[in-house]
This record gives sequence, structure tokens and C-alpha cells, in this order.
Amino acid sequence: MPLRDHFHPPLSVQRHWHAFHNAWATYLSSDLNRQLPEGYFAEPNVQFSIQIDVATFEEADGNLGGSSSKAAPWQPPDPVLTIPFSLGTDVVEVLIYQSKAGPTLAGAIELVSPANKDRPENRDAFLAKCMTYVKSGIGLALVDAVTERGFNLHEEFLTRLGQPGTRLTGNLYAAAYRPIEREGRHQLDVWEQSLAIGQALPVLPLWLRGGICLRIELEKTYERTCQEQRVPLNGISKT
Repeated sequence: MPLRDHFHPPLSVQRHWHAFHNAWATYLSSDLNRQLPEGYFAEPNVQFSIQIDVATFEEADGNLGGSSSKAAPWQPPDPVLTIPFSLGTDVVEVLIYQSKAGPTLAGAIELVSPANKDRPENRDAFLAKCMTYVKSGIGLALVDAVTERGFNLHEEFLTRLGQPGTRLTGNLYAAAYRPIEREGRHQLDVWEQSLAIGQALPVLPLWLRGGICLRIELEKTYERTCQEQRVPLNGISKT
């Protein structure tokens, strides 16, 4: 099942890319759950155009929280500094948890969306999340099939880790990262594979915290998603 271009015509006007990514995350989770041992589970987490509304509820007399006290409510001092800050934007991921003593994150697969790479602040927020994962010993994989943005998040991630350069050709890729300690030294194992429209998708390893390794069946789950979503056999002309 060759990779299609979900972000340009003809396919982009026939199917919604975000619906496809949503379904792909679901089928990836299903496939991983068949591999995981007892005490682990995988689940998709998909959120688009996240907005957080912060509201302060006040009574008509200005008191907070519905208090009937006649005393003036406490007012915080003015902030000493206000700076621009970017929240995370689109989230399309599969999270793998160890469920003993409450769910504990052990691994993550991130399906890159256009919003993750369209502006510097969005890229910074996305890469900060990825950095938090690997710094916490959590296995991570990135899959970027977004053809309408040219930025390479994997390459920038390696640069921020002090390893500029990559063997990839183009800006479509799948990559996996395994934080590990060897002989008292913390290291990060990296797997990377270029993707291309019209070509099959690879299998990647996903190393969970604790030493379990899973097969990320990108080709099999992508094919299932195409079949279940009735994706037309087009959209493979762009390279």
C-alpha cells in the first residue's frame, strides 16, 4: 500500500487528512495492544486546534467563588513580566502506558500534523514535548507524512541534542528514539527512514521504558486505515 499525499489534490479534496490521522492513530493503538504484555496498554490521543479558555467566575458584587463575606476580595499583584507563550497545537499520538500502580507513560508515537511545523513557536512546543519524553526515559517515534510543510522536525531534534545532520533524503520520514544507559552513560539510540509518496512504509522499533521493544507496523496499519476509510487509489503523484 503506497504512501499517498493526503495534503494536496486530488486526495486532499476527497478526504480530510485529520480524519485519516485520527483513524491511523486508532489502528496503531489496536495493533500495539495485540503485542503488549499484561500490565501495558496503548491508546490514541487526538486533539486538533487546542484552545484553553481561562474564566474567572465572580458574583455581581465582585466577590470570588460566591463568597458572602463583606470583606474586599484579595487581589494579586501585577505580574512583573508578561511574555509571548505558545501552547501545543494539534496532537495526534499513540501513548503506551504501564498500568501497574496507576498508568505510567512508557512510550509514545507522534504523527506529525501541519500545525506542528508551520511556525517557529509551534515547532518549539512540539520539540519541547519530544525532548521531555526522551529526557524522561520514554521511548519515542515520529512519523511525518506532511507534504505541505518543508521543515524537518527530526533533523531539528537531532540538532538540539547536539547531533546535527541526518542521512534522510527529503522532509518525509519515520524515526524512533530509545533512551538507554550503558556503562553508566546515558545514550539515545536513533533509527530513521526516509518516506516517499508512492513507496511502502517501514517497520520501526518502539522501545518502552523498562526494556520492552514493539514493532510499529506503519505499512500494515496505514493499509488498514486506507481500507477502513475508503481512501481512493490516487494521491500518489507528488514526490
